[in-house]
Amino acid sequence: MATVSQWVAGARPRTLPNSVVPVAVGTGLAFGLGAAVWWKALLALVVAVALQVGVNYANDYSDGVRGTDENRVGPLRLTASRLAEPRHVFAAAWLCFGVAAVVGLVLVAVSSWWLLLVGAVAIAAAWFYTGGRNPYGYRALGEVSVFVFFGLVAVAGTVFVQAGSVPWRGWTAAVAVGLLSCSMLVVNNVRDLPTDVVTGKRTLAVVLGDRRARLLFAGCVAGAFVAALATAVGAWWVLLVLLSAPLAVRPCARVLRGETGPDLIRGLGETGRLQTAFGVLFALGLALG
Repeated sequence: MATVSQWVAGARPRTLPNSVVPVAVGTGLAFGLGAAVWWKALLALVVAVALQVGVNYANDYSDGVRGTDENRVGPLRLTASRLAEPRHVFAAAWLCFGVAAVVGLVLVAVSSWWLLLVGAVAIAAAWFYTGGRNPYGYRALGEVSVFVFFGLVAVAGTVFVQAGSVPWRGWTAAVAVGLLSCSMLVVNNVRDLPTDVVTGKRTLAVVLGDRRARLLFAGCVAGAFVAALATAVGAWWVLLVLLSAPLAVRPCARVLRGETGPDLIRGLGETGRLQTAFGVLFALGLALG
């Protein structure tokens, strides 16, 4: 039986980006527009975090019952390690999705009905990432999903529920956050590439191969800063985000020089710290701008 600490560890975002960052960036822009509504921002945060925790449990369950986590290099998984019953992990995932759905309905009621469709698609995407008979995460589409839901939808949706519309700067900010979110998944999949090949899990890293996947990681990080600079046009405070650039050096160097296994676990942590610093500075710049 898993302990409380092990259940909490299972909920931590390891393979997916920080769900707080897109909500913070979207709220920063809404504040800069003079349209921030803090209780709506808080509800958006609850939805984002519940979806992220839910997808972590869902991935734990689905990969565990398929056996693709048997020889995993990364952190502990509840199902594969048999610390928890698969049905309990399954229930935890859907409990989180239920929380996201209920809180999301409140945002739908105070904004627009079409967000109901967006929410339904987001929950379906969270489950079918590794769940179902043909999970798209096993078809090299994981990075696309992360870019869409942890970038475009999360940032633009946070702006929309507060401001009622999304200006062009909201979309460039969403691209920046989405690309940096993708970098988290890319480094994770590069780390797991050897075992994914054996188990038949066709991530984008498997399709591209080791070297090109590593270049993709660096491209996502660089692209995030380029998109942030585009967002800074006419809002120069956004340039504060460049203060996070030194944090990109170590993970990029680690990935590009071909480190593997546990070394890439450290790279994943470094990328997470970059994403957090980037998000805080970006949100602050948008608020001031």
